[in-house]
Amino acid sequence: MKHSLVLRYLFIASFTFILPASMLADEVTSLRGSTDLEAESVEPDIKRWESDQEPIERDYVQQPPLIPHTVESYKINQQSNKCLTCHSWSTYRHAGATKISQTHFADRDENVLADIAPRRYFCDQCHVPQRDAKPLVENTFEPVPAVQQP
Repeated sequence: MKHSLVLRYLFIASFTFILPASMLADEVTSLRGSTDLEAESVEPDIKRWESDQEPIERDYVQQPPLIPHTVESYKINQQSNKCLTCHSWSTYRHAGATKISQTHFADRDENVLADIAPRRYFCDQCHVPQRDAKPLVENTFEPVPAVQQP
């Protein structure tokens, strides 16, 4: 009994004192490698929003429309939705914007509501703005022929 108790203590001690010391010998590195942050200053590759433009063509059926302008300072939370200042049914004509689809006024049971359905309120869940970034991976996607402009 004493022999197994001593072995347990040695086992625990090896993980508590010996193993961590050997782990400290290896330096922790990041994806950047072992370059120190202060040693090398790298300018960030800032992606620019595309400037305001005409609505962007869709590439497949049922694709949510892409946002043809910046949304960088837009506030969308439970109390406020900046998108609605231009895209609501009461303001879209004055703003020259696309109005919100009628589908955004139906709840999950297809009941038509007087205001935007909660599941459609957070616009940036489906609609995304465009940037001048290069694709992360090679892309050979071609639009569905039915939605291509002649």
